Amino acid sequence: MNHQQWINKYWSLVFVIILTPILLFAVIHILPTHDDWTGTTTPTFDTFFVRKHFLFYGYHWRPFDTWIGWFVGHNPQLLYPTFNHILVILGHTICSFLIFRLLTILKFSQTAKNLTTALFFVLPATMATTTAIDSQNQTYALLFGITSFMVYVSNKRAKYLLWITLIFIATWWKENGLMWALICPILAYGFDFIQFKTLKRDILIGIGIMVCYALAIILLPKDITIHPDYVPDEMKIVKNIIKFFFTTFITTDYIYLLHKPSRNILMAVFTFILTLPFIYYVFLQHIKCFINKKIIAVFLCLLIAAAPHVFTVYSMMHTYAGLAMVAIMTAYGIDCCSKENTKPVIISFLLFMLSTFMIDIHLIDSSIQSGIIGKKMAQEAIQKTGKPVDSAYVIIIEDDYPKLSSFCVIPNEAFGWGWATQYETNYQWPKNIQDTTLVRTPDAVEKAYSLGRKQLKNWDCIWIINHQQINVINK
Repeated sequence: MNHQQWINKYWSLVFVIILTPILLFAVIHILPTHDDWTGTTTPTFDTFFVRKHFLFYGYHWRPFDTWIGWFVGHNPQLLYPTFNHILVILGHTICSFLIFRLLTILKFSQTAKNLTTALFFVLPATMATTTAIDSQNQTYALLFGITSFMVYVSNKRAKYLLWITLIFIATWWKENGLMWALICPILAYGFDFIQFKTLKRDILIGIGIMVCYALAIILLPKDITIHPDYVPDEMKIVKNIIKFFFTTFITTDYIYLLHKPSRNILMAVFTFILTLPFIYYVFLQHIKCFINKKIIAVFLCLLIAAAPHVFTVYSMMHTYAGLAMVAIMTAYGIDCCSKENTKPVIISFLLFMLSTFMIDIHLIDSSIQSGIIGKKMAQEAIQKTGKPVDSAYVIIIEDDYPKLSSFCVIPNEAFGWGWATQYETNYQWPKNIQDTTLVRTPDAVEKAYSLGRKQLKNWDCIWIINHQQINVINK
């Protein structure tokens, strides 16, 4: 195979390699907001924290997150969030290569593998993950999940031991990795790698893996207060399911569509229209071809992958968990329609990619702007405080500013409820921060000052947050 033939065969991998540094350069400018200031991947300085939370922290058992927080704590100004971004983009790039390999194992055509891999890398559905600072867990859970399937369908010795090990590694990145204990045998059966007798046995093994994990969670020492968001009612589960299908299968600029201050229905519709020819040729033109054992198995695996999020908390970031299954469906649809003529597929693919690049640029820019707001607020709080303080009490007047995932963040959440100031002072001060939120009423500002003056005896300073405005009460 000469150089030109190799590129023709693997052009999507070249595409991924070329775009990886460009994507990294773009997202590296995204600053922490919201959960980025309080999670386990934020800089951590206490080695006891690592020992204590290596096994369990809050709602989660994510030891790799704890290691990341401990590592970036060695030099926050240099490593955070740069190191986090590098990990996420590196993981996403590896996932793209694994998607290509997965489609090869499942015997899709070269055209289907290349088009699908290129789409997976830049799909707007991945942007809530690739632009986030704390989404290493999401990325590597999928990475090790796909790898576990490759091992499962291989003829390696001790493959079951390796398969189970990889599932636990995926799970220790993020809990949805555990779903591959069921996904692997179901997907393998759908594509005729195993017989039904083996499927029944391995489903029982998968359930056994889940039971072992559940027992470990029950037996591990922990102190958990279940947040109401993690126990949604029936209506919220229905809403989560709707959000899951929309963010997974409908490609449009959701900022222009759903974020009121940024709303531009014309652009939202335009980006959606560009995707319609590809959706038609790949999914609708031969829709009867999708009613078969393979795609039914893939669709069931998609539902299993999304289940942990649908039945707890679902946001745009969680779409990533099911995108390997979406990639398989896409490759299958491309093979169905390219048997007749590949030209319409290629043209519609290019239109889809045009929409994708337009959306991605907007999503990344919005994420950058949200981070800048938080940084400016932190700098203003430090400047108005005037001197280092050990403690700060943050009074937040409830913000009616709308948000959208991690792209358009409420200012006080971009400010991290005050925690962003620690980063700006290289974690020197304030050492102790506590916040409270007041309902937005006509006299909310007056109430905030009244509460602040009462609390001043217990704190070195009071920060009152009203949208992006910060007022300080010093002793």
